[in-house]
Amino acid sequence: MSLPQFRLLRPRTIDEAIAFLAERAGNIRVLAGGTDLIPSMRQKLFEPEYVLDLHCVAEMRGIRPQSGGAVEIGALTTLSGIEKSPHLRQHFPVLTEAAATVASPVLRNMGTIGGNICLDTRCLWYNQSLTWRKGCGFCIKKDGNLCHVAPGGAKCWAAFSGDTPPALLCLNTEIEISGPNGKRRIPLQQFYTGDGMDYRKLQPNELVTRVFLPAESADYRGVYRKLRVRGSIDYPLAGVAVVMKRSNGHVADARIAMTAVNPAPLLVQRAGEMLIGQAVDEALADAVGDLAARAAKPLTTSALTPEYRREMIRVFTKRAVLAAASS
Repeated sequence: MSLPQFRLLRPRTIDEAIAFLAERAGNIRVLAGGTDLIPSMRQKLFEPEYVLDLHCVAEMRGIRPQSGGAVEIGALTTLSGIEKSPHLRQHFPVLTEAAATVASPVLRNMGTIGGNICLDTRCLWYNQSLTWRKGCGFCIKKDGNLCHVAPGGAKCWAAFSGDTPPALLCLNTEIEISGPNGKRRIPLQQFYTGDGMDYRKLQPNELVTRVFLPAESADYRGVYRKLRVRGSIDYPLAGVAVVMKRSNGHVADARIAMTAVNPAPLLVQRAGEMLIGQAVDEALADAVGDLAARAAKPLTTSALTPEYRREMIRVFTKRAVLAAASS
């Protein structure tokens, strides 16, 4: 599958990039690492007249520890850079563990943390060639008016399948969004809409430029577990991140988030409440796994059945909780 024709724009600053987006809104796509955009363009999911290549925007790269324990990460920082960062490995291990599971080493060398946060939602009916999609009458997310996942529904159920966002949610991460009117900083949890088609709160003339890990989330024990068909390359079909802090053998704080089983990455509500003040054992881990499975809403967006993916959320949550408690 060949790429459509386009004009490449290469800004050197954030302001220049925002200006390009404002001038060509509606007919431009942003290229960070390109690991998701380029295959989608080959599938004719996107055929923009312009592609905005951010590689030359140096101010959007780098991992910068701050005084007090917080960390600022440029949105163009590669996933391999996050995976291999000694500082992040020591103080935010759930993030490095999640980054290490993304695709393959070659793709992690290209893919960025900002790109993973902004990753397009995925679906068996959407991520196909133009010929394949035309044969099934297209879908509500692209060129059609029917959701094949939930027929008759007006909402797109394509699943969000990024690996790092559940880890970032567990860490109470905030992101910086830059646009023509300046910069705004929001909790990552508020960035996602839960709609597979309009899945993020980002205007066409805006960019995610920085990621902020708060000091109070440092030094939590962290675990990420991922279901995929192959041991590398594949997107998650179910993913669970767990962070935990213990004191005197009991859980002082904990958070659990999941990915690939909803149209947005999701914090599991009440999971922390179940764990705080408790000594973790098999029964408690089982109960937390059941809670996570009830929050998962996988539909037929992949080749694996929704029932199996929901069950694996339960299993992976239990295993991750036990692993975090014993580390």
